[in-house]
Amino acid sequence: MYYYIRNTLEKTKKLDLNGKKGQFIAVLTSAEWLENREKFDMGIEMDIDLYAIHSTKAEVNYDSLTGTFSIPDRDNLSAPNTNFAFALDEKGIVFIDDSGFVDKTISNIISTKRWTMPSLERFIYDFLEQIVERDRIVLERVDKELDQIESNILGGEEKDPSQRVSRIRSDLRDLRIHYEQLLDLGQELEENENDFFNEDNTRYFHLFTQRVSRLHDLTASLREYSIQIRDLYQSQLDIKQNRIMALLTIITSIFMPLTLIAGWYGMNFKYMPELEYKWAYPAVIGVSLVIVIISLIFFKKKKWL
Repeated sequence: MYYYIRNTLEKTKKLDLNGKKGQFIAVLTSAEWLENREKFDMGIEMDIDLYAIHSTKAEVNYDSLTGTFSIPDRDNLSAPNTNFAFALDEKGIVFIDDSGFVDKTISNIISTKRWTMPSLERFIYDFLEQIVERDRIVLERVDKELDQIESNILGGEEKDPSQRVSRIRSDLRDLRIHYEQLLDLGQELEENENDFFNEDNTRYFHLFTQRVSRLHDLTASLREYSIQIRDLYQSQLDIKQNRIMALLTIITSIFMPLTLIAGWYGMNFKYMPELEYKWAYPAVIGVSLVIVIISLIFFKKKKWL
């Protein structure tokens, strides 16, 4: 698929690679790139293995700027990333993509964008914006879920949330790394080392890095929040265990004098006078009840019950 950058993206069947008709966008599969790469005359030999891509980055070459994208699935951050590569110079940009991600993103740009001052820089900015467009919604959803988990923990309703919180923390870590890579990419574009871009238009890349920086900070904050929730759950467990231990200690304290009485009168010595008394048994029962009642009143006043 080939496009010229006009007020919107204008599809064409063939490109003028000399740049006389304006800046272009090409979307090729890896097989098409291997077949046609010499026509683009970007001074590079890119043997693309899209399955070997693991990060988003850019690399400055003598006659071009090349790089790769590794985009997490926002609907399932645990799923494999979408990988594709690119190469650009002052004439245009070529995407090498077998996943269909670039075609879908460009279709969104065509349907939503109209430019009064079209340029390659503005297209790249809008393309990058499409990558992070839904991210604030995703992060807000994570924030609400963490809030709900925290409320349930404090209300005593939450069963062990450790696995879910751990999964969230892992997803946030992956997003944070992705944003760091996007920041590096944006800064590389903004630096404009090869003067491929109009200097006035590099402000687009600065705007993008600012937005990604805010998303990075929010992600880091949510990750810290998830760690606090894990610690909160552990502290609630400790409180419950302490209450159980306190209750067991109180029960033990109440029954200690009763155990002493039972042991004392369980000796059955021959000359124990109480064994012959008619009211000895009811008296021991009464004394035991009084001990229990006094103990309960004491612990209640001390707020141990």
